Amino acid sequence: MDEVTISEEDRRQLGLWAADCVERALPLFEAKAPSDPRPREAIEGIRAFVREGKRTAQLRALAWAAHAAAREVDDPAATAAARAACHAAATPYIHPLATPHQSKHVLGPAVYGALGHELAAGDAGSADKEIRRAIEHAPPEVRALLRRMPARKPGRSRLDTLYYELDAALRG
Repeated sequence: MDEVTISEEDRRQLGLWAADCVERALPLFEAKAPSDPRPREAIEGIRAFVREGKRTAQLRALAWAAHAAAREVDDPAATAAARAACHAAATPYIHPLATPHQSKHVLGPAVYGALGHELAAGDAGSADKEIRRAIEHAPPEVRALLRRMPARKPGRSRLDTLYYELDAALRG
């Protein structure tokens, strides 16, 4: 299995972009679970990483807590938003492996955030708008990191489609 180079600056830029994508989806979770701070805390954690550059056990715990929040909330849009937060907080832990699985970790925050918007609105155009925004705001470091990994292939599900569209556009 080939390895890719991932610098700390790559990780910080990815974390910043991921947090920006996910923050737009957090209200979808907070509307359904207003007393559950875990997804927002995960985003605060990734922002702290961006500022301080330290991967900590606390950040990993925040990612897992957002994942648990996604499992516990009873609303598909809120679940997607919490999953997006989990993915964002986990971005500093991406393995330097050239695999589609690792590219999924790069794209996951934006994709799950977009899916949350689509599920909340009942309209695919909502996700498409969020994907376009993610593309427009992706820093060069994120694009370069993704290009070092294998391209995603089209799949059958809507989630697969969003992953593929974002991947293809960021490489373009």
